[in-house]
Amino acid sequence: MASDNEIIEGFRRGDSYYFRQYFYEYCQAAYYIFDKKYELSKKENLDFLSLAHQYAIYLMEHDWKPLEDRSPTVSLRTWMINGFRFVVLDALKWYRREYGSITFDDYLRTFDMTSDLRLQFNSMIEDVCDHAPLNRKDRMIIHMMLLRGFKGTEVALQLDMTPSAVSQRYKKLKEQFIVPYFKKFFDMDLDMPEVMDERAIVCAETAETGIMYTTEAPMACNEMDYSKISDMEKKRTTPEFITELQPNEIFVFGSNLRGMHGGGAAYIAYRKFGAVMGQGVGLQGQSYAIPTMQGGVETIKPYVDEFIAFAKAHQNMTFLVTRIGCGIAGFTDEEIAPLFEEARNIDNIVLPPGWG
Repeated sequence: MASDNEIIEGFRRGDSYYFRQYFYEYCQAAYYIFDKKYELSKKENLDFLSLAHQYAIYLMEHDWKPLEDRSPTVSLRTWMINGFRFVVLDALKWYRREYGSITFDDYLRTFDMTSDLRLQFNSMIEDVCDHAPLNRKDRMIIHMMLLRGFKGTEVALQLDMTPSAVSQRYKKLKEQFIVPYFKKFFDMDLDMPEVMDERAIVCAETAETGIMYTTEAPMACNEMDYSKISDMEKKRTTPEFITELQPNEIFVFGSNLRGMHGGGAAYIAYRKFGAVMGQGVGLQGQSYAIPTMQGGVETIKPYVDEFIAFAKAHQNMTFLVTRIGCGIAGFTDEEIAPLFEEARNIDNIVLPPGWG
């Protein structure tokens, strides 16, 4: 049996054997899972070949690199099933607009299909709880019911509450924190215009101040009219939107120490610019991660200083710094911008408007 790396190289070469033996087999396994959940085969244009073809196009457009970015602990088969999940969810969004709707509870259940994905899901919930205004009982309710699978009656005994109160509180917590988080950051497109226009998502997210899971930075649009910006502004101001980079440009985004690049600019960095799941600090592909979620401004400064030193040592690169720390991390521009004071006079560091 071929190794995962050999399989990816086979895909990259367009080897029909690897496509028949592995690509379609993995996609078929994924389709079977989601067909049972969503009855895909009964829906218009959601047949197996259509979705597998869509997935293949996305991977080919990215030279199969998304398959190389998986965690070492996750098999290629599991990783591809997870990737196929996003294709399915994007297709279902299109189907919802055309023919009907899907429930978000169905969407959450897609994280239960393998132990690897369940661990990723649990980690995401932990991070949501870490940064949401929850008291001790709220956290215990989420942990026991959502992560550990206890029933409301069992939780009620532990917390000296009535089962009805626990159920109502759990429902409110899920609607208030968990469901909006996953709707916003994971029910996303895979850069496939036939499913959803990426610019619409990017611009809508930016309009809401870029509150994202691992970064608060805005992203990018190609149609910006740079002819109306002075040479100095071009050099010293990070564009409001970034979806493409020049070969020497580096996308600098806010992250968390776990390196869970789940949404917003971090998701774009992961999908487009080489950010690596599980790596929360430093250069990765054409991106550079600065952790912002671990505490106060003083905990961010060492990572900013490390970034500035790195940029000074790599004058052949241009670093486009986004508004790190100014979304879900809860900081303001006035708090974060001073951390980059030394960067203002470094030619190859480009800062957001107002930071220079």
